[in-house]
Amino acid sequence: MDAWSNGADGVPLVISNGLGAPPSAWPRLAEVDCGFRAVSWWHRGLGGSERPVDPTRVRVEDHAADLEAVMDAGGLERALLVGWSVGVNVAFEFARAHPERVAGILGVGGVPGGSFRAFGPPVAPEVLRDVAAQAAAWLLRVVGPVAATLAPPALDTALVLGAGAVPAAPDLVTSADVARHFALHPWSWYSDLLLAAGEHPAMELDFVSFPVTLVGGILDVAASAGDIAAVTARIPQARFVPLFGTHFLPLEHRDRVHHEIVELAERAELPPVPARRPRRTGPSGH
Repeated sequence: MDAWSNGADGVPLVISNGLGAPPSAWPRLAEVDCGFRAVSWWHRGLGGSERPVDPTRVRVEDHAADLEAVMDAGGLERALLVGWSVGVNVAFEFARAHPERVAGILGVGGVPGGSFRAFGPPVAPEVLRDVAAQAAAWLLRVVGPVAATLAPPALDTALVLGAGAVPAAPDLVTSADVARHFALHPWSWYSDLLLAAGEHPAMELDFVSFPVTLVGGILDVAASAGDIAAVTARIPQARFVPLFGTHFLPLEHRDRVHHEIVELAERAELPPVPARRPRRTGPSGH
């Protein structure tokens, strides 16, 4: 398993990332003065992590075991968990087994179990949404390589066009980096991982005794904001944050999502996160 750390001091935090997403999808947490000591890992068979000897060991429970291993290796006894997409399932699965090690969970674009039933519009029957999600996951074997090939040059073109008038938007820089990582994924294996994650059943949430924030994109078709809001209502210490965006909220609303992480740390009564120092843009600071 290939792990990552931002090398910073501060509030302990584990990024339970979206399937195959690199740590660079969270640029604010990569900064050494972000106020969080963040760790993460690459999912099995993606990035720098090797495939398991047993190819069936890619369930959400297996990823939760990797989360535990990353926490142990980083010396984190208790931490905030930040999940995205399938990573929300993984964060809650770990919390169910080890609630005493979780200070709080921020979930973005995901629900704790039964993810495929949150696919598509809430008005559709759950069984049809589940079937549609399985079909979409399988089709990634075909469309994934094409999308991953086209995305980096498209984002680079947007950067060039934007640079003629204004500085390149940081979210485009980050998105281009994330797209390049995705372009290298073995898409048949990625499809297998996603299908396995889709088998994770909906969870009873009576074990949750820590604060939770769930963030949903109004335009997200992979994890309906309505379903995320419904889950939030079942958790006593939870709040729902709707944002105008898609499944890629960490890239589209990176500052707002980071604000919610800081706010969650306050609700969890953890040490305050230091204010971020202003960035110098040149030798004179101009």
